[in-house]
Order: sequence, then structure tokens, then C-alpha cells
Amino acid sequence: MRFISGDKEAIFQQLHTAVVDEAQIETELAVKRIVADVRENGDEALKRLTAQFDGVTLTDFRVSQSDLDDALQHVEADFIQALEQAKENILSYHQKQKQSGFVDTEKRGVMRGQLVRPLETAGIYVPGGTAAYPSSVLMNILPAKIAGVPRIIMVTPPGADGLNPYILAAAKIAGADEVYQVGGAQAVAALAFGTASIPKVDKIVGPGNMFVALAKREVFGIVDIDMIAGPSEVVVVADATANPRFVAADLLSQAEHDKLARAILITTSEPFGQAVASEVEKQLRTLPREEIARASIANFGQVIVADSIEAAFEIMNDIAPEHLEIQLENPMDYLSYVKNAGSVFLGAYASEPLGDYFAGPNHVLPTSGTARFFSPLGVADFCKRTSFISYTKDALEKEKDAIVLLAEKEGLTAHARAIQIRFEEEN
Repeated sequence: MRFISGDKEAIFQQLHTAVVDEAQIETELAVKRIVADVRENGDEALKRLTAQFDGVTLTDFRVSQSDLDDALQHVEADFIQALEQAKENILSYHQKQKQSGFVDTEKRGVMRGQLVRPLETAGIYVPGGTAAYPSSVLMNILPAKIAGVPRIIMVTPPGADGLNPYILAAAKIAGADEVYQVGGAQAVAALAFGTASIPKVDKIVGPGNMFVALAKREVFGIVDIDMIAGPSEVVVVADATANPRFVAADLLSQAEHDKLARAILITTSEPFGQAVASEVEKQLRTLPREEIARASIANFGQVIVADSIEAAFEIMNDIAPEHLEIQLENPMDYLSYVKNAGSVFLGAYASEPLGDYFAGPNHVLPTSGTARFFSPLGVADFCKRTSFISYTKDALEKEKDAIVLLAEKEGLTAHARAIQIRFEEEN
């Protein structure tokens, strides 16, 4: 792990060293070609791209309900029980996010209000690749269910040995209306534009690799998206009172996601940082995904030594991490210091994987510093708001002169006339 120390300005400078990512530029061009191909050629492009990227020849993309039912029979009973428990926690948390419309009639003759309506269709992307995430199925589908989305369509990449039964079981438990076996940028394009087999949706959510993230950016505006997700990341703010074994394990829980994941410790104690770094190396040797985690730690793992707890939180807020762990004595005392973070884990026993799987708050979180302006996925992401207005003639007459003045100052005389004409005698 790389150690960074000094005053805040020096640390900020090191954290914000720009690197031109030539690989991403090449990937962006490839994604544009894929999206254009699917938009123009539909299912034919999907079949060709699936054979090219997944090594699978498909004649039908739809996964039948009987296949979903069969998946439940081919996974362990304790796995089903764990999913059901996680589902209960996710539902109980997200139910509290539901919003209602309102009607305001405080001014005589005036009614203003807001409607809250669910989206008609939502597309859920569930990744495959080096790891399959049944938990993502629950985290993406259940908030849409609570919002009242009537048609929820899930896509997930096919494998040479078929689809992952744990993913399909989770789709059944979460209540996906339709499931299709297609992945990558081509799946995102199919959801955005629709094909003969796969319906067009209003919004695409869910994590994925760089191809998926860039494809979502490419189709944004044609459909809505949740966010542009980058590699997973965690920042742990800890002092010498924390347990270095716990901190190291939590850093590695993110590092094992992929080689680009970021695991960062911010501490006020350099000896503690050294102890965590030693513990990271020790624990790495026993990880089944050591190769991935080791590459992440070597390239992006950092120990930042701050000169005060206040400085540590300023640095953290500048990073704006996806996951933030506060492993300090009385961690609730520091919650007010948090300005920019996707999800916060308080204390030694609120390890980040608790949020990934089970506690209930959503694990689809802003990454790459976007916690400065993005929020975790939630029920509101599957709703739209519509305003409505009603004025009586008397109410409009009281305010017509101000409206006309504003319109005329903007040079929009037809706007002004539309108000004035209601108070003129007909010729």
C-alpha cells in the first residue's frame, strides 16, 4: 500500500494527479460502435455480439418462468433463506422512502400540487463475469417494486455453462417480470432502443464493467440511468483505537471486487497505518481472489496519514467515497463531519459487507467522487413527479400584471397576451 502524508494541500495534490487512461478512450470508441450496431440491427446484432463476447450462440434471449422456478430447486435452502431475510430488510428500509404527492390550496382561488407516478418500465442490469451478484438483483428490483413499476425487465450475461442459478433464484424471489440472457454494452443498447425480442425501457439501473458504464452514458437522454458506476471503493477513517485486523479485512473486501478497486485508509497514526498494511499483506496470502485483490492494493491501495481527525474528514469528503467506514471511538459523534459519501458504516461491527448484502440500505452507490452530487439508488429513482396548477379568474386577475411584466421583460409578448386576453372584451 502506498503511504501519503503531509498537510492537506499536499495530500490533495497527490490524490488529484491526472492520468490519461488510453484504455478507456479505446473502450469508449468500441462501446459507441456496439450501441450503434444494436440500434441499427437489433436482435441480429445481439446474437452476433453475444457469440463474440460471451462465446454463446443463442436463438432465444428470453428466460422462461419455468427456468426461474427450476433455479429455486437447484440452490441450497439456506441460500434461499438468506435471500428472503435480506429481502425483508431491503423492503423495510426502502418502504420508508416512498413519497406522496401534495395539494396546496393556501391562496384563495389557487390550487397547486404534485403527482408522484412510477415509471412504466425499468431495466435492471445484473453483471456476470468474474463474480455473480444475486444481492444486486434484490437491491435493484425491490425499490422498483415498492415504487410501483408495473414492468421490470432484467438482463444478465449468458455463460458457456448456462445462466447462474443463484442469479435466477434471486430474480424469482425479487419479482422480475421478464429476464433476458444478454450482457455487456449490447444489453444496455437493447434496453435503451428495444429490439424484436427485448422491450425498450424508461430507465436502466444496475452495476457493470466499464463497457456497461460507458454504454449507459452513451444512451442517457434516450433513457434515464441511475449513475455512471466506476470501480468499487472504500475509505476507512480510523485511529489507533481501531483493530488493524478488522480494518485490513474491510479494505480487502473491496479490493477483491476487481483490479481497479480502491481501498483507502485515512488515519492520524502512522504506526497504526503500518500495522494495517502488514495485516493486509498477511490476509492477502489466504484469499482465493488474491490475484485480483493484490493488484488492487498494489495499484490503488493507500494509507493517508492526516494530522488531525478534522483533516482526515476533509480529505475523505474530497475523495467522496462510495463506502465510508468510521472506526473511531464514539463514531456517531463524527456523522456530522460527513458531507460526501455514498453510504456510511459506523463502528467496528458495521463492516461494509453488511451493507452489501443484508442491512437494508441500497448497495448501488455513487463511485469515483460522484457522491458529491449522486445518491444511493432508491425508490425515488423509479418515480417521476408532475406538477399541476389551477387558478380561478379572480385569483389570476390579482397576479396578471406581474405575470405580464415578467413576460414583456423577456420579450415574449405572446406569453403576456395569453394572460391579458382573458380580461379583454371580445370584439
